[in-house]
Amino acid sequence: MLMSKVIEIENLTKYYGKHRGAEDVSFSVKEGDIFGFLGPNGAGKSTTIRSMLGLINYEKGSVKIFGKELNSAKEEILSQVGYMPSEAMFYPDMKVKDVIKMAADIRKMDCKDEAAMLCDRLKMDTEKKINELSLGNRKKVSIVCAMQHKPKLFVFDEPTSGLDPLMQTEFFKLIEEYVEKGATCMLSTHVLSEVKNYCKNVAIMREGKLIKVDTVAEITKTNAKRIKMIRDGKQENFLYKGDLNKIADELAGHNIEDILIEDPSLDEIFMHYYEK
Repeated sequence: MLMSKVIEIENLTKYYGKHRGAEDVSFSVKEGDIFGFLGPNGAGKSTTIRSMLGLINYEKGSVKIFGKELNSAKEEILSQVGYMPSEAMFYPDMKVKDVIKMAADIRKMDCKDEAAMLCDRLKMDTEKKINELSLGNRKKVSIVCAMQHKPKLFVFDEPTSGLDPLMQTEFFKLIEEYVEKGATCMLSTHVLSEVKNYCKNVAIMREGKLIKVDTVAEITKTNAKRIKMIRDGKQENFLYKGDLNKIADELAGHNIEDILIEDPSLDEIFMHYYEK
């Protein structure tokens, strides 16, 4: 069965004065995907997302979501999107439960059952005021506000910063459950392990430009090996990209006290995309 495209972006360009935010960005996200949007801080990920959702105006390009043009069907599109910004601001004196209800009321929806489930899964104290919460707990409020109306498309911008490891795992379980029920997710992050563990496809941004779009499996496929050894009394650690069968010849005549041959780290595989 052919999957439809939930997001279609073509030649999206946004400048801040003379400074580029995103330049000539084109990619698509298919229905049912957990799509990784990867890049270092300042790469243009947030600018692309905000432009894509109509939160800021862009100079050039086109955006379609659910097959509809953003500029002509923005309200209809956003009613089916759950967006979590990298830094969410809430009224500091409001209680958590009231912020969550207000988010549902703005959408004119009754989300109390879904919100209760999410708060339970994320172990949230809904009686606390926003100004009493840690960064991680404010993130949880954002997650509930983005998920409680069960949207067709989730867009998360750096969602796990501030969450402890157990809550990070629970957050991704929730995403996978919603996706199994038919949702699609776009996940902006600079945490490589999140992309490796949860995403099917990935786009990589650098300095405002899209430099690679591919499957995670293809991008992480490599013949290189990380070799750590003690040779002739000296410790060596290097990346080897040659024929592994030739290693024995190259090591002949040396006193090898210890050797470890393993796959390179995820950081090493991705890092050359980040470097100029």
